[in-house]
Amino acid sequence: MIFEGATFGILGGLVAFPRRLAVRDVTRRGGIVRRGLTRQTTHVLFGRKLLDKSDAEIEALYASAQASGAELLSEAGFRRRLGALKKEQGASLSRQSLLDQARLDPRAFDLLSLFDAFEHSAEPYSFRDLILARKYAALLNAGTGWAAIARSVQLAGKVSSLTAVSLHSQGDDTIYRRDGDDLSKIDGQKFLALEDEEADADLAFELAEAAEASGEFARAASLYSQYLSMEPGDSVAAFNRANALRKAGDVEEATHAYALAIKLDPKFVEAWFNLGSLWKDRGRADLARRHLARAIEIDPDYADPIYNLAALEFESGALGEARALWARYVAIDPDSAWGKLAARGIFLIDITMAAEGKIA
Repeated sequence: MIFEGATFGILGGLVAFPRRLAVRDVTRRGGIVRRGLTRQTTHVLFGRKLLDKSDAEIEALYASAQASGAELLSEAGFRRRLGALKKEQGASLSRQSLLDQARLDPRAFDLLSLFDAFEHSAEPYSFRDLILARKYAALLNAGTGWAAIARSVQLAGKVSSLTAVSLHSQGDDTIYRRDGDDLSKIDGQKFLALEDEEADADLAFELAEAAEASGEFARAASLYSQYLSMEPGDSVAAFNRANALRKAGDVEEATHAYALAIKLDPKFVEAWFNLGSLWKDRGRADLARRHLARAIEIDPDYADPIYNLAALEFESGALGEARALWARYVAIDPDSAWGKLAARGIFLIDITMAAEGKIA
Protein backbone atom coordinates (compact mmCIF):
# COMPACT_ATOMS: atom_id res chain seq x y z
CA MET A 1 0.00 0.00 0.00
CA ILE A 2 1.12 3.57 -0.63
CA PHE A 3 0.12 4.85 2.80
CA GLU A 4 2.83 3.50 5.11
CA GLY A 5 5.36 6.31 5.63
CA ALA A 6 3.70 8.54 3.01
CA THR A 7 2.84 12.21 3.51
CA PHE A 8 -0.30 13.48 1.78
CA GLY A 9 -0.57 17.23 1.18
CA ILE A 10 -4.10 18.52 0.59
CA LEU A 11 -4.50 21.54 -1.68
CA GLY A 12 -7.92 23.17 -1.38
CA GLY A 13 -11.05 22.00 0.38
CA LEU A 14 -12.48 18.55 -0.28
CA VAL A 15 -15.97 18.14 -1.74
CA ALA A 16 -16.65 14.41 -2.05
CA PHE A 17 -15.78 13.55 1.56
CA PRO A 18 -14.75 15.41 4.75
CA ARG A 19 -11.07 16.09 5.36
CA ARG A 20 -11.22 14.44 8.79
CA LEU A 21 -12.06 11.12 7.09
CA ALA A 22 -8.97 11.45 4.91
CA VAL A 23 -6.86 12.13 8.00
CA ARG A 24 -8.40 9.18 9.85
CA ASP A 25 -7.97 6.67 7.03
CA VAL A 26 -4.44 7.68 6.08
CA THR A 27 -3.27 7.82 9.69
CA ARG A 28 -4.77 4.38 10.35
CA ARG A 29 -2.67 3.06 7.44
CA GLY A 30 0.57 4.61 8.75
CA GLY A 31 0.65 7.83 6.72
CA ILE A 32 0.46 11.56 7.46
CA VAL A 33 -1.96 14.20 6.12
CA ARG A 34 -1.04 17.89 5.94
CA ARG A 35 -2.44 20.94 4.25
CA GLY A 36 -0.28 22.34 1.47
CA LEU A 37 2.99 21.19 -0.03
CA THR A 38 6.22 20.64 1.94
CA ARG A 39 9.53 18.92 1.25
CA GLN A 40 8.23 15.74 2.87
CA THR A 41 5.08 15.56 0.71
CA THR A 42 4.95 12.33 -1.28
CA HIS A 43 1.36 12.60 -2.56
CA VAL A 44 -0.64 15.75 -3.35
CA LEU A 45 -4.42 15.59 -3.15
CA PHE A 46 -6.21 18.24 -5.23
CA GLY A 47 -9.46 19.24 -3.53
CA ARG A 48 -12.24 20.33 -5.87
CA LYS A 49 -12.78 23.54 -3.91
CA LEU A 50 -9.57 24.75 -5.56
CA LEU A 51 -11.86 25.52 -8.49
CA ASP A 52 -13.08 28.51 -6.48
CA LYS A 53 -9.65 30.08 -7.08
CA SER A 54 -8.55 31.81 -10.27
CA ASP A 55 -7.16 29.77 -13.16
CA ALA A 56 -3.72 31.33 -12.61
CA GLU A 57 -3.68 30.38 -8.93
CA ILE A 58 -4.69 26.79 -9.68
CA GLU A 59 -2.08 26.44 -12.42
CA ALA A 60 0.64 27.85 -10.14
CA LEU A 61 -0.24 25.25 -7.50
CA TYR A 62 -0.25 22.55 -10.16
CA ALA A 63 3.21 23.62 -11.38
CA SER A 64 4.59 23.57 -7.82
CA ALA A 65 3.10 20.15 -7.15
CA GLN A 66 4.53 18.77 -10.39
CA ALA A 67 7.97 20.22 -9.64
CA SER A 68 7.98 18.59 -6.19
CA GLY A 69 8.07 15.12 -7.72
CA ALA A 70 5.13 14.02 -5.56
CA GLU A 71 2.34 11.87 -6.98
CA LEU A 72 -0.74 13.94 -7.83
CA LEU A 73 -4.19 12.59 -6.96
CA SER A 74 -7.75 13.73 -7.51
CA GLU A 75 -10.40 13.22 -4.86
CA ALA A 76 -11.74 10.17 -6.70
CA GLY A 77 -8.22 8.87 -7.28
CA PHE A 78 -7.52 9.15 -3.56
CA ARG A 79 -10.75 7.33 -2.71
CA ARG A 80 -9.82 4.53 -5.09
CA ARG A 81 -6.49 4.17 -3.27
CA LEU A 82 -8.47 3.86 -0.06
CA GLY A 83 -10.66 1.19 -1.64
CA ALA A 84 -13.76 3.36 -1.34
CA LEU A 85 -14.31 3.50 -5.12
CA LYS A 86 -13.96 0.72 -7.65
CA LYS A 87 -12.95 0.93 -11.29
CA GLU A 88 -15.75 0.43 -13.76
CA GLN A 89 -15.86 -2.80 -15.76
CA GLY A 90 -14.33 -2.69 -19.21
CA ALA A 91 -11.69 -0.04 -18.50
CA SER A 92 -8.74 -0.94 -20.72
CA LEU A 93 -7.47 2.21 -22.49
CA SER A 94 -4.00 3.59 -21.77
CA ARG A 95 -3.49 7.30 -21.21
CA GLN A 96 -1.62 7.70 -24.49
CA SER A 97 -4.25 5.80 -26.46
CA LEU A 98 -6.99 8.01 -25.02
CA LEU A 99 -5.05 11.19 -25.84
CA ASP A 100 -4.28 10.03 -29.37
CA GLN A 101 -7.87 9.07 -30.14
CA ALA A 102 -9.42 12.17 -28.57
CA ARG A 103 -6.71 14.59 -29.79
CA LEU A 104 -6.84 16.18 -26.36
CA ASP A 105 -4.02 18.39 -25.05
CA PRO A 106 -2.08 16.31 -22.45
CA ARG A 107 -1.77 19.16 -19.96
CA ALA A 108 -5.47 19.97 -20.13
CA PHE A 109 -6.21 16.27 -19.75
CA ASP A 110 -4.07 16.02 -16.61
CA LEU A 111 -5.66 19.10 -15.05
CA LEU A 112 -9.18 17.92 -15.86
CA SER A 113 -8.31 14.51 -14.38
CA LEU A 114 -7.20 16.14 -11.13
CA PHE A 115 -10.70 17.59 -10.76
CA ASP A 116 -12.45 14.32 -11.67
CA ALA A 117 -13.81 15.35 -15.04
CA PHE A 118 -13.49 11.72 -16.18
CA GLU A 119 -14.92 8.45 -14.97
CA HIS A 120 -11.39 7.33 -14.04
CA SER A 121 -8.51 9.42 -12.77
CA ALA A 122 -5.74 7.02 -13.84
CA GLU A 123 -5.10 4.10 -16.19
CA PRO A 124 -6.85 2.06 -17.37
CA TYR A 125 -9.51 4.36 -18.82
CA SER A 126 -12.95 3.38 -20.09
CA PHE A 127 -14.72 4.00 -23.39
CA ARG A 128 -16.86 6.58 -21.56
CA ASP A 129 -13.64 8.40 -20.63
CA LEU A 130 -12.75 8.51 -24.33
CA ILE A 131 -16.17 9.98 -25.18
CA LEU A 132 -15.72 12.65 -22.51
CA ALA A 133 -12.19 13.39 -23.71
CA ARG A 134 -13.50 14.02 -27.24
CA LYS A 135 -16.21 16.33 -25.94
CA TYR A 136 -13.69 18.29 -23.85
CA ALA A 137 -11.27 18.50 -26.80
CA ALA A 138 -14.03 20.07 -28.90
CA LEU A 139 -14.78 22.60 -26.16
CA LEU A 140 -11.07 23.46 -25.80
CA ASN A 141 -10.75 23.90 -29.56
CA ALA A 142 -13.73 26.28 -29.41
CA GLY A 143 -11.82 28.47 -26.96
CA THR A 144 -13.17 27.25 -23.62
CA GLY A 145 -10.56 26.93 -20.87
CA TRP A 146 -9.94 23.67 -19.02
CA ALA A 147 -10.97 25.27 -15.69
CA ALA A 148 -14.32 26.43 -17.10
CA ILE A 149 -14.96 22.85 -18.20
CA ALA A 150 -13.96 21.49 -14.78
CA ARG A 151 -16.20 23.96 -12.93
CA SER A 152 -19.20 23.16 -15.11
CA VAL A 153 -18.63 19.41 -14.83
CA GLN A 154 -18.96 19.67 -11.04
CA LEU A 155 -22.66 20.51 -11.56
CA ALA A 156 -23.34 17.36 -13.54
CA GLY A 157 -23.62 14.88 -10.68
CA LYS A 158 -22.20 11.60 -12.00
CA VAL A 159 -19.72 12.68 -14.64
CA SER A 160 -20.40 9.68 -16.89
CA SER A 161 -23.93 11.08 -17.42
CA LEU A 162 -22.36 13.71 -19.70
CA THR A 163 -21.51 11.05 -22.28
CA ALA A 164 -25.17 11.00 -23.34
CA VAL A 165 -25.57 14.75 -23.93
CA SER A 166 -24.16 17.26 -26.37
CA LEU A 167 -21.91 19.89 -24.77
CA HIS A 168 -21.45 23.42 -26.12
CA SER A 169 -19.96 26.75 -25.13
CA GLN A 170 -20.83 30.20 -26.41
CA GLY A 171 -17.55 31.99 -25.84
CA ASP A 172 -18.00 32.42 -22.08
CA ASP A 173 -16.98 30.38 -19.04
CA THR A 174 -20.15 28.30 -18.95
CA ILE A 175 -20.72 24.92 -20.56
CA TYR A 176 -24.19 24.20 -21.89
CA ARG A 177 -26.02 20.99 -22.72
CA ARG A 178 -28.32 20.78 -25.72
CA ASP A 179 -31.91 19.67 -25.10
CA GLY A 180 -33.56 19.47 -28.50
CA ASP A 181 -33.16 22.92 -30.05
CA ASP A 182 -32.48 24.62 -26.73
CA LEU A 183 -29.30 25.16 -24.74
CA SER A 184 -29.38 24.98 -20.95
CA LYS A 185 -26.72 25.11 -18.27
CA ILE A 186 -25.41 21.88 -16.83
CA ASP A 187 -27.39 21.54 -13.63
CA GLY A 188 -27.42 18.27 -11.76
CA GLN A 189 -27.10 17.00 -8.21
CA LYS A 190 -23.93 18.37 -6.63
CA PHE A 191 -21.48 16.19 -4.77
CA LEU A 192 -21.83 15.52 -1.02
CA ALA A 193 -21.47 18.81 0.85
CA LEU A 194 -19.11 19.14 3.79
CA GLU A 195 -20.51 19.64 7.25
CA ASP A 196 -20.74 23.26 8.39
CA GLU A 197 -17.95 22.97 10.96
CA GLU A 198 -15.47 21.65 8.44
CA ALA A 199 -16.56 24.19 5.82
CA ASP A 200 -15.91 26.92 8.41
CA ALA A 201 -12.44 25.49 9.03
CA ASP A 202 -11.68 25.43 5.30
CA LEU A 203 -12.87 29.02 4.98
CA ALA A 204 -10.71 30.17 7.89
CA PHE A 205 -7.64 28.52 6.36
CA GLU A 206 -8.32 30.01 2.92
CA LEU A 207 -8.85 33.49 4.38
CA ALA A 208 -5.62 33.15 6.36
CA GLU A 209 -3.69 32.16 3.24
CA ALA A 210 -5.18 35.08 1.32
CA ALA A 211 -4.29 37.55 4.10
CA GLU A 212 -0.74 36.19 4.24
CA ALA A 213 -0.36 36.43 0.46
CA SER A 214 -1.54 40.07 0.51
CA GLY A 215 0.92 41.03 3.27
CA GLU A 216 -1.64 41.33 6.09
CA PHE A 217 0.50 39.24 8.41
CA ALA A 218 -1.10 40.10 11.77
CA ARG A 219 -4.55 39.35 10.35
CA ALA A 220 -3.25 36.12 8.80
CA ALA A 221 -1.83 35.00 12.15
CA SER A 222 -5.19 35.68 13.81
CA LEU A 223 -7.05 33.70 11.14
CA TYR A 224 -4.62 30.79 11.44
CA SER A 225 -5.32 30.85 15.19
CA GLN A 226 -9.05 30.62 14.50
CA TYR A 227 -8.43 27.68 12.20
CA LEU A 228 -6.20 25.95 14.79
CA SER A 229 -8.98 26.26 17.36
CA MET A 230 -11.00 24.01 15.03
CA GLU A 231 -8.14 21.84 13.77
CA PRO A 232 -5.56 21.84 16.60
CA GLY A 233 -3.46 19.05 15.11
CA ASP A 234 -2.61 20.82 11.83
CA SER A 235 1.17 21.33 11.77
CA VAL A 236 1.11 23.28 8.49
CA ALA A 237 -1.31 25.85 9.93
CA ALA A 238 0.95 26.24 12.99
CA PHE A 239 3.94 26.70 10.67
CA ASN A 240 2.11 29.23 8.49
CA ARG A 241 1.02 31.13 11.60
CA ALA A 242 4.65 31.24 12.78
CA ASN A 243 5.77 32.66 9.44
CA ALA A 244 3.03 35.31 9.58
CA LEU A 245 3.92 36.24 13.16
CA ARG A 246 7.59 36.54 12.26
CA LYS A 247 6.81 38.86 9.36
CA ALA A 248 4.51 40.86 11.61
CA GLY A 249 7.42 41.38 14.02
CA ASP A 250 6.16 39.18 16.86
CA VAL A 251 9.25 36.98 17.10
CA GLU A 252 8.47 35.69 20.61
CA GLU A 253 5.11 34.28 19.59
CA ALA A 254 6.55 33.09 16.27
CA THR A 255 9.11 31.05 18.22
CA HIS A 256 6.34 29.30 20.12
CA ALA A 257 4.36 28.72 16.93
CA TYR A 258 7.32 27.07 15.18
CA ALA A 259 7.84 24.89 18.26
CA LEU A 260 4.19 23.85 18.08
CA ALA A 261 4.56 22.87 14.42
CA ILE A 262 7.56 20.71 15.36
CA LYS A 263 5.69 19.18 18.28
CA LEU A 264 2.79 18.28 15.99
CA ASP A 265 5.14 16.88 13.33
CA PRO A 266 8.69 16.16 14.57
CA LYS A 267 9.93 15.64 10.99
CA PHE A 268 8.61 18.96 9.68
CA VAL A 269 11.98 20.00 8.28
CA GLU A 270 10.97 23.51 7.17
CA ALA A 271 9.82 24.27 10.71
CA TRP A 272 13.18 23.14 12.14
CA PHE A 273 14.99 25.34 9.59
CA ASN A 274 12.83 28.42 10.10
CA LEU A 275 13.08 28.15 13.88
CA GLY A 276 16.84 27.77 13.60
CA SER A 277 17.01 30.89 11.45
CA LEU A 278 14.83 32.74 13.94
CA TRP A 279 17.08 31.75 16.84
CA LYS A 280 20.04 33.02 14.81
CA ASP A 281 18.29 36.36 14.29
CA ARG A 282 17.62 36.49 18.03
CA GLY A 283 21.32 36.02 18.79
CA ARG A 284 21.03 32.48 20.15
CA ALA A 285 23.70 30.73 18.10
CA ASP A 286 23.56 27.62 20.30
CA LEU A 287 19.86 27.05 19.68
CA ALA A 288 20.18 28.04 16.03
CA ARG A 289 22.96 25.48 15.55
CA ARG A 290 20.89 22.74 17.19
CA HIS A 291 17.81 23.36 15.06
CA LEU A 292 19.70 23.73 11.79
CA ALA A 293 21.63 20.53 12.45
CA ARG A 294 18.37 18.71 13.10
CA ALA A 295 16.93 19.98 9.81
CA ILE A 296 19.99 18.62 7.99
CA GLU A 297 19.66 15.31 9.82
CA ILE A 298 16.03 14.96 8.69
CA ASP A 299 16.74 16.01 5.08
CA PRO A 300 20.46 15.74 4.15
CA ASP A 301 19.88 17.41 0.76
CA TYR A 302 18.11 20.48 2.16
CA ALA A 303 20.57 23.16 1.08
CA ASP A 304 19.32 26.16 3.09
CA PRO A 305 20.12 24.87 6.60
CA ILE A 306 23.49 23.62 5.36
CA TYR A 307 24.41 27.11 4.18
CA ASN A 308 23.13 28.83 7.31
CA LEU A 309 24.90 26.40 9.64
CA ALA A 310 28.12 26.95 7.68
CA ALA A 311 27.72 30.72 8.16
CA LEU A 312 27.21 30.19 11.91
CA GLU A 313 30.33 28.07 12.18
CA PHE A 314 32.30 30.63 10.19
CA GLU A 315 31.18 33.44 12.48
CA SER A 316 32.16 31.40 15.53
CA GLY A 317 35.63 30.69 14.14
CA ALA A 318 35.07 27.00 13.47
CA LEU A 319 36.59 27.30 10.00
CA GLY A 320 37.04 23.61 9.33
CA GLU A 321 33.38 22.86 10.05
CA ALA A 322 32.28 25.88 8.02
CA ARG A 323 34.41 24.81 5.05
CA ALA A 324 33.01 21.27 5.08
CA LEU A 325 29.44 22.53 5.19
CA TRP A 326 29.94 25.10 2.44
CA ALA A 327 31.60 22.45 0.27
CA ARG A 328 28.54 20.28 0.87
CA TYR A 329 26.30 23.20 -0.15
CA VAL A 330 28.27 23.83 -3.35
CA ALA A 331 27.89 20.15 -4.28
CA ILE A 332 24.10 20.55 -4.06
CA ASP A 333 23.67 24.06 -5.52
CA PRO A 334 26.82 25.11 -7.42
CA ASP A 335 25.43 27.64 -9.90
CA SER A 336 23.16 29.88 -7.84
CA ALA A 337 24.15 33.16 -6.21
CA TRP A 338 24.24 31.35 -2.85
CA GLY A 339 26.44 28.65 -4.35
CA LYS A 340 28.88 31.30 -5.50
CA LEU A 341 28.87 32.89 -2.04
CA ALA A 342 29.58 29.49 -0.50
CA ALA A 343 32.48 29.00 -2.90
CA ARG A 344 33.75 32.46 -1.92
CA GLY A 345 33.52 31.45 1.73
CA ILE A 346 35.59 28.33 1.06
CA PHE A 347 38.20 30.48 -0.72
CA LEU A 348 38.43 32.89 2.22
CA ILE A 349 38.75 30.02 4.70
CA ASP A 350 41.53 28.45 2.64
CA ILE A 351 43.44 31.74 2.55
CA THR A 352 42.98 32.25 6.29
CA MET A 353 44.00 28.71 7.21
CA ALA A 354 46.99 28.85 4.89
CA ALA A 355 48.15 32.11 6.48
CA GLU A 356 47.85 30.47 9.90
CA GLY A 357 49.84 27.48 8.70
CA LYS A 358 46.94 25.10 9.20
CA ILE A 359 46.98 23.90 5.59
CA ALA A 360 49.81 23.61 3.11
